[in-house]
Amino acid sequence: MKESDLYLPLKHFLTSQNYEVKGEVLDCDVLAVRAEDPPLVVELKLSLNLSVILQAVERLSLTSSVYIGVPKRCSSLERKRKQVIKLLRMLGLGLVVIDPEKEGSVEVLLDPGEYKPRKSEQRKTRLLGEFAKRVGDPNLGGTEKRKGIMTAYRQKTLLIAQFLKEHGPTKAALISQHISEPKAREILYKDVYGWFDRESKGIYALSPRGKQEISFWQEKLDKSLEV
Repeated sequence: MKESDLYLPLKHFLTSQNYEVKGEVLDCDVLAVRAEDPPLVVELKLSLNLSVILQAVERLSLTSSVYIGVPKRCSSLERKRKQVIKLLRMLGLGLVVIDPEKEGSVEVLLDPGEYKPRKSEQRKTRLLGEFAKRVGDPNLGGTEKRKGIMTAYRQKTLLIAQFLKEHGPTKAALISQHISEPKAREILYKDVYGWFDRESKGIYALSPRGKQEISFWQEKLDKSLEV
């Protein structure tokens, strides 16, 4: 398939909406004009990549109606459809998919327009809450998440683990009282990191995994507090 294979189905689609359409007008793959409407530009590509996005952004200096046109079975769009549409919406670009085997088979997935993101106060509160609760700055920005991140929750869990390391099996209520952590019982019960063993009702001890891992995390925390 060639990019030019997308042109005639797209032209048929646009002319059916009373546009006059011409291909390769100066730097534009497709230019469509209709009465007093702003000129409509479409950049045709076989796949969605940074090159065509930058190209389309450049066309915004000519008109506010700029689209990217790709084949209906565009692998890069199929893999990341939601994210791609969100990105193009943010940039004020439109997106059409074209089936070159069917004349006029064009689907508009997104029209150009001003991007107005919805603010999430709940997510913002959670973000700032994590920032405020986290002790020090224990993570390098850009660290791969699978390698483990020191969160405020992990710091609380580490504090409980260190108490158990020092005092041995202890009742959850007593731990909560000594370290002033009201959620200690919940953290011990959920045992997200596998650091605790329940010895008997309400009494917890450090697990073999906890004994093995807390030194690494404590060292990580201590280093962050030295900076």
